[in-house]
Amino acid sequence: MPSYAEFPFSQVDVFAPGPLPGNPVAVVHGADALTTGQMQRFANWTNLSETTFLLEPNAPEADYRVRIFTPADELPFAGHPTLGTAHAWLTAGGQPRDKGHLVQECGVGLVRVRAGGQSGTAEYAFAAPPLRRSGPVEQATLEQAVASLGVDPVRVLGSNWVDNGPGWMGIRLDSAETVLGLRPDFAAMGSLNLGVIGAYGAGGPADYEVRAFVPSLAVPEDPVTGSANAGLAQWMRREGNAPENYTVQQGTVLGRGGRISITNEADTTWVGGACRTVVSGRVTI
Repeated sequence: MPSYAEFPFSQVDVFAPGPLPGNPVAVVHGADALTTGQMQRFANWTNLSETTFLLEPNAPEADYRVRIFTPADELPFAGHPTLGTAHAWLTAGGQPRDKGHLVQECGVGLVRVRAGGQSGTAEYAFAAPPLRRSGPVEQATLEQAVASLGVDPVRVLGSNWVDNGPGWMGIRLDSAETVLGLRPDFAAMGSLNLGVIGAYGAGGPADYEVRAFVPSLAVPEDPVTGSANAGLAQWMRREGNAPENYTVQQGTVLGRGGRISITNEADTTWVGGACRTVVSGRVTI
């Protein structure tokens, strides 16, 4: 008979300006005894975009270590799990070494997180990690991406690799309305992971609308995506195609209303939003 153990558990809504509009992340606390296989099976069972596992850090400057899983694979970094895990760790009584911020250890190294509170709804922001891949997208790959989105190529204003872990390709379209009108063909998308952004006009609900498609990781469309927004912000800032600070709405097509703030300070891009614990208890794994 297999052996099971109980673990403290949280489910946190991330980038959520109100009740349940954001992207949930499942967080298993004190998960050092679990194997990679057990983590992956549990992440597959939750069927959320990501499930995270809190572990003791290896790096002396880190407050905690986290492993991040989609239903299909492990990621070295992801944005909404970073904020949701920070919130869960603090709410469970975690005490950061530096009262000004937390330091998360994950597959891409150390990530700084600003914390706005320890209970209820709180604002958090992570410092966007360096891009692992940037630069122009190969023409054939771009043509595949544009065809899979079902968008007229004349509406594409730019593209770039913006990969900070999940393999993102960034595509900038001519308007938020074009982004909202996308009807992607996930079979045609294949292994591409696409973050798509378009600007709202004056008086819009935010400065930009973003959609993120990750079919290769069993997440056809992610409700609200910190890592994609981080990469898009770094790219657009570098090319001078966005203001220093702006807001993003994401998840509209899925019936969500995620809200992300992008703030640039010196050489750091901060990606922020509200977090709230929705489920708290214990799980048996």
